[in-house]
Amino acid sequence: MSDQSLAELFPELDAFLPCATPDEWISEALKNQDIMLVDHANCEKKAASTALNLMYRYTEHFELLNKMSRLAREELRHFEQVLAIIKKRDIPYKPLSASRYAGALRKHVRTWEPARMVDTLIIGAYIEARSCERFHKLAPYLDEELKKFYLSLLKSEGRHFKDYLTLAESVSDESIDERVAFFAEVEREAIESADEAFRFHSGVPASA
Repeated sequence: MSDQSLAELFPELDAFLPCATPDEWISEALKNQDIMLVDHANCEKKAASTALNLMYRYTEHFELLNKMSRLAREELRHFEQVLAIIKKRDIPYKPLSASRYAGALRKHVRTWEPARMVDTLIIGAYIEARSCERFHKLAPYLDEELKKFYLSLLKSEGRHFKDYLTLAESVSDESIDERVAFFAEVEREAIESADEAFRFHSGVPASA
């Protein structure tokens, strides 16, 4: 799997993302693997929490309930796996400030329904797609344990991206193309602009 490009593995996901992760971020990640792993664990917890929040907020949508229930379980399993790696490597699991990434996307969520739900689901698709892309891009540079683990996450992250996007399409009463394009530009700005703090979803290191 590591020998295939993202476009070969997940063509729809690759086309969905507005840009590739900059090489400067990869270099920063390799220098800060402890922070990367701790923030990765936090991201898995947040992903599970987001899925559960959607289940509580939109109880009438049975397809959403099913997909988010499965997604939450998988994200918590991933959290347990990252936590085990952190413990094995004697990395302190200390609090970290949140990345600006998700907040940059979520501040544009519309406040009325079903627009709010549609935007939230589109953002979920971007977060999962970016995670998948970064796992794939990082893997060749990591030690064998981390490389194997990150490659093992690609399939589920790719499915989560698709689940979010499919749900957004199904609950919207109009085409979501315009909102997808809007959030693509917000996502591109977050990924390509300078970022003071290194996190799993941060932009280009300010020192680069």
